[in-house]
Amino acid sequence: DALLPAVEALGAGAGSFAAAGEAAEKGALATVPMLARKGRASYLGERSVGHQDPGATSSALLIAALAEAAR
Repeated sequence: DALLPAVEALGAGAGSFAAAGEAAEKGALATVPMLARKGRASYLGERSVGHQDPGATSSALLIAALAEAAR
């Protein structure tokens, strides 16, 4: 959810980790209206809707840290 937009940003010629970090953050935020189907959050069923996916959030944070280190 966060990795695909980041990889697409890098592959689309954006070429910077900063663009990948921004795309990953947007991807993580896009998980808020989604129903969790995998992981521990899936146990919540419909109650998972409205909460950002923790896996996508941690992936976005890792990509943001990579972008910061690459500066």
